[in-house]
Amino acid sequence: MASRYWVVSLPVQQNSSTTSLWSRLQESISRHSFDTPLYRFNIPNLRVGTLDSLLALSDDLVKSNTFIEGVCSKTRRQIEELERVSGVLSTSLTVDGVPVDSYLTRFAWDEAKYPTMSPLKEIVDGIHSQVAKIEDDLKVRVSEYSNVRSQLNAINRKQTGSLAVRDLSNLVKPEDVVTSEHLTTLLAVVSKYSQKDWLSSYETLTTYVVPRSSKMLYEDNEYALYTVTLFNRDAENFKIKARERGFQIRDFEHNPETQESRKQELEKLMQDQETFRSSLLQWCYTSYGEVFSSWMHFCAVRIFAESILRYGLPPSFLSVVLAPSTKSEKKVRSILESLCDSSNSNFWKAEDEGGMAGFGGDTEAHPYVSFTINLV
Repeated sequence: MASRYWVVSLPVQQNSSTTSLWSRLQESISRHSFDTPLYRFNIPNLRVGTLDSLLALSDDLVKSNTFIEGVCSKTRRQIEELERVSGVLSTSLTVDGVPVDSYLTRFAWDEAKYPTMSPLKEIVDGIHSQVAKIEDDLKVRVSEYSNVRSQLNAINRKQTGSLAVRDLSNLVKPEDVVTSEHLTTLLAVVSKYSQKDWLSSYETLTTYVVPRSSKMLYEDNEYALYTVTLFNRDAENFKIKARERGFQIRDFEHNPETQESRKQELEKLMQDQETFRSSLLQWCYTSYGEVFSSWMHFCAVRIFAESILRYGLPPSFLSVVLAPSTKSEKKVRSILESLCDSSNSNFWKAEDEGGMAGFGGDTEAHPYVSFTINLV
């Protein structure tokens, strides 16, 4: 599948026809650039309106195209991210079951959705509104999914982070903690490089510490977790003295009900994340098809409007889609130019001499209408 296509319209000269021009183009491409795929881009007879309305519309076409293409790309990137996270094999994106490249190269106007008798501005505004709504929905759905992921990541950090911040409930057993009317057990987080200091000093930090009561429960790359048992009345004073020596006392209460509640919360968030991810991925598949279809109809309006402004009335032009390789681009441009009126070619090439290069705000200045569609 090609990833970059040109949408081009060529003027049909007097005493010629679109059929004749199509045959000449096919023959030239076949002879001089046979590896360039070439397709008709079938545009219906749209409602022209007035010249003023076409000029006003042309000012918005490039800007609207950037917006629609941006939403298309954003949705595609979201699909790629979700597929990667889910471990799903990347699938070919489609429009109503048709691969996007085939949808473009075999484009057929949807008369039911976009009546050809509607004013061009009405069609463009309708496409813009539809795509804007999809973008808004995408933002909301991604926000919901990201919120669940953030909650889950926060819990996972507590489960797997350093001892300074992680949840200690799965590291401390009931038998590690002494809780009575007079005694309590505190949990100290000690730097790995300060363990000797802790073991030599904890008994003398305050008066009422139970001798030889400290036991290491767990160790990670940075810290070690120790218990220390002392009299209840001395607990607050011990915390102050420990902090002064650089030891962190973690608040902890062994509560089986709390542990079970956290476990259930984690399981629910994991289920919610999977549900949101699956739902968002399916929605993105569908919405990408809708946005891409809207974009192709927009491109049809764009090529029609710019061709009228370029070549005049009545509409007489051939619209095509090509996918030249990088090395063939110059040759294909030369072929397309050769099929245009020579005086028209010189007029459009004379950028430095006040010619019409860059008409309509487009960066592709040629003696024919041309713009690029990037599928990736």
